[in-house]
Amino acid sequence: MSFKVTVIGAGSVGFTKTLISDLLKVPEFAGCEFALTDINPHNLDMVKQIIETIVSVNKLPAKVTATTDRRAALTGARYIMSCVRVGGLEAFATDISIPLKYGVDQCVGDTICAGGILYGQRNIPVILDFCKDIREVAEPGALFLNYANPMAMNTWAADLYGGVNVVGLCHGVQHGAHQIAEVLGVTDDELDYVCSGINHQTWYIDIRAKGRKIEKDELIAGFEAHPVYSKTEKVRIDVLKRFGVYSTESNGHLSEYLPWYRKRPDEINRWIDMSHWIHGETGGYLRYSTERRNWFETDFPVFKQEAAKPLSEYKRTSEHASYIIEAIETGRPYRGHFNRRNNGIITNLPDDAIIESPGYVDRFGINMIEGITLPTACAATCSVSVSVQRLSVEAAMTGDIETLKLAVLHDPLVGAICTPDEVWAMVDEMVVAQAEWLPQFADAVPAARERVAKSTVKTRDWDGAARKRVRSVEELRELGSAHS
Repeated sequence: MSFKVTVIGAGSVGFTKTLISDLLKVPEFAGCEFALTDINPHNLDMVKQIIETIVSVNKLPAKVTATTDRRAALTGARYIMSCVRVGGLEAFATDISIPLKYGVDQCVGDTICAGGILYGQRNIPVILDFCKDIREVAEPGALFLNYANPMAMNTWAADLYGGVNVVGLCHGVQHGAHQIAEVLGVTDDELDYVCSGINHQTWYIDIRAKGRKIEKDELIAGFEAHPVYSKTEKVRIDVLKRFGVYSTESNGHLSEYLPWYRKRPDEINRWIDMSHWIHGETGGYLRYSTERRNWFETDFPVFKQEAAKPLSEYKRTSEHASYIIEAIETGRPYRGHFNRRNNGIITNLPDDAIIESPGYVDRFGINMIEGITLPTACAATCSVSVSVQRLSVEAAMTGDIETLKLAVLHDPLVGAICTPDEVWAMVDEMVVAQAEWLPQFADAVPAARERVAKSTVKTRDWDGAARKRVRSVEELRELGSAHS
């Protein structure tokens, strides 16, 4: 087979390598074209070298191109994958640091909460630019596979306003299922489940281990007895006890989508674990991302050397993209969990919401399973986030700073901590700090800057309840890892 796959934001070097390596594990795809595009020519050159090394070492007929001209990369593409972070780590740093001044302590800040909402404002205009190019120069009916966060907001905008065939993809469901299999003492292949909800708030509503239905009490007992998860997943276990179902998301992720676990500084450390950033560390993903970038810049030759290993030694990951493309192109069916517009798929969530739920893929495309009803507590929690997402998308599309402030005001964690005056001041400050990546708010920035200068809202110089410093490349090399 020969078709074109384009990766936008290919400068996310490690992830691009994973996605393309997965595709090259499908024998029929050995002769495909992989078009890489990014606004950063330095990273683009590095990832091109890595992918070319994989192709060359394995003597594959695949074609690899790299260009900063996005339209050229998209021309004739049948599949487009996006893993962009608009504003990079510079903007991300203000997603974390400015809310901290107002008492909002985030672990990740890329889905909802103050950081995730502003991240969406930066990403959505760019996502819609991608969609325009896809409509105009890609293959008719091309599939846009969005990996970029905030997943629901980006996919919502592309679906409602972008005019393209889009699916949002995440790996949280697979990772959570692996944990469940481990605590139940079965292999991943022996575990069957229905997981449904919205991205980063999906719930394992039916679990079968070797065909046997698993009830709440057995799952709680398994997690509480586990030597690691009993310490690292305290939020998830507590929610499991109260809601009756386990959440896909890591301890740190889940803790910032709810109004209960990060609202008081003296309570935060009770619920998190500092052995790895993902368990709840303040600004943990920002620190991890910064260290990984620095590590990669310094040790690029090592990464390139690793790419020279034969694909026979590479184990295909559980990322959905390669399996979706394989199913559509070959007809080999695939079952996964995908982000699509609800339209009745989940009976007790709004129809316009972007939900994450089971579906099947074959030559006829992605077909979602309809008629799922979430437990009431799960639906209640998801519905709050859906309202925040809806307001956020509206704000990004209109450039209305008042709508943006309402979105942040209605965020569960922000609302548990901040007064309305504090929310208004915080959003003004974030919009001013990120103005270069927020073209739709250009008219609102001068007035926001004046309000920031005159603000009487009290803030504080606070690093959060559980902040770690960024380690040097030398320290990481001594540890032999940049993964925690």
